Amino acid sequence: MNLNTSMPKSLKPYFLKELNEYKTAVRRNDLQMAWRHLEKAHVIGQAYPFEHSYVHWKMFLFGIKIKDGKEIVGQIPRLLVGGVKSFVGKIPVGNTGGANVPPLKPLPIEEEIAEIFRKAGLSVPG
Repeated sequence: MNLNTSMPKSLKPYFLKELNEYKTAVRRNDLQMAWRHLEKAHVIGQAYPFEHSYVHWKMFLFGIKIKDGKEIVGQIPRLLVGGVKSFVGKIPVGNTGGANVPPLKPLPIEEEIAEIFRKAGLSVPG
């Protein structure tokens, strides 16, 4: 069993960049782009318990901000279980993390995100 505890230092800047881009998009009131950055941060960080849970927390808060009941309710089980699944290495690779996607459904990793893993010197998950 592969226990993940912390994100590799080489990947962290890419994860933080997506979160910063999320904040910038929210400030510009570009909510669609803000959500897209959260999804990218989710795929980048989903193998690591803290980062995975943190993105779900941000998605939960975003759901509150836009008054989306489905997103708010959908994030609760993800907040409770996502980090644990990351810790034991049982994540649905590529899943974008929103309530619009089944929580256990793996998805293909977009080339843009695959390139981030390669630039970080890591193999592309999946």
